[in-house]
Amino acid sequence: MGLDFGSKTVGVALSDPTGLIASPFEIVTREKEDKLRRTLARIEEIIAEYNVKKIILGYPVNMDGSEGERVRKTEEFRDMLIRRTGLDVIFFDERLTTVEAHEIMSDANVKGIDRKKYVDKIAAALILQGYMDSEEQ
Repeated sequence: MGLDFGSKTVGVALSDPTGLIASPFEIVTREKEDKLRRTLARIEEIIAEYNVKKIILGYPVNMDGSEGERVRKTEEFRDMLIRRTGLDVIFFDERLTTVEAHEIMSDANVKGIDRKKYVDKIAAALILQGYMDSEEQ
């Protein structure tokens, strides 16, 4: 499972059973940034339903490699995931995944408000695919 953790959404991606192809799955939304109970519960449901063994969580370092406030919040979210699921949660550099997701949508001629329906789960798929590709080497 790949996750793109944001202030009000979590993009979710899953791999195929062979672990070769990542696909966008869904976007879990919440009203407020610090209200994570339902978000975590939904992630647990997906884990159980799809027999997820590992979570790859996008690590939001800045372009220069420095760490900002989003990194701290993402680390707290990782700790919650570990406590609730018991699974390994592995960070993977997410720099430029949102930009790449927008490029993919532009290439597919997805415009306007529809982009919000897809960007986070596409970014999650890019994070998961990047991790899987790096593990093959």
